[in-house]
Amino acid sequence: MNTFQRICVFCGASRGIDPSYAAAAVALGQLLVRHKIGLVYGGGTVGLMGIIARTVADAGGEVIGIIPGALTGKEIVSEVIGEMMVVNTMHERKAQMARLADAFIALPGGYGTLDELFEAITWAQLGIHHKPIGLLNVHGFFGPLIAWIDQASAAGFIGSQHRQLVQVAVDGEELLQQLADAEAPAGLVTWSAVVP
Repeated sequence: MNTFQRICVFCGASRGIDPSYAAAAVALGQLLVRHKIGLVYGGGTVGLMGIIARTVADAGGEVIGIIPGALTGKEIVSEVIGEMMVVNTMHERKAQMARLADAFIALPGGYGTLDELFEAITWAQLGIHHKPIGLLNVHGFFGPLIAWIDQASAAGFIGSQHRQLVQVAVDGEELLQQLADAEAPAGLVTWSAVVP
């Protein structure tokens, strides 16, 4: 599968309690390398961010980290992994990740992961980009979020054509295939501006 040159992975600066989260980060990193897909990520060396970046880099894959200068002391606690881009703000971080990636995958994480994920979804909904977005639903982590998306769709707050912007799978290979097969919903407004 050479559909994507790079995929941006949103994930936690923590490992989480369940060891399956770290295992999923390793497995996804190995999968990206097998398919010769580069990693774009938040630049940290801690938590799931550090795990997936180290996995890809150790196997010779491309790693591009993007981090706001204010977070370098918090999220980089060991050697820099791969190519590191230091930006001024969180907004610049997200915009740069979106520019460099051909698709997005979210692993388990907290507020920051959801902030990045929902900005990518919103930009897709608005037609700012047409890049596929997926959730790797490790041990049902995203179950409540998926239920909320379905509820918001049923309640008329998310159009049915926009519900399909988010692909979901429990297996990385399956998710990559879903992302490769995904098509932008018809009728999206396309902005002439590139990602800000």
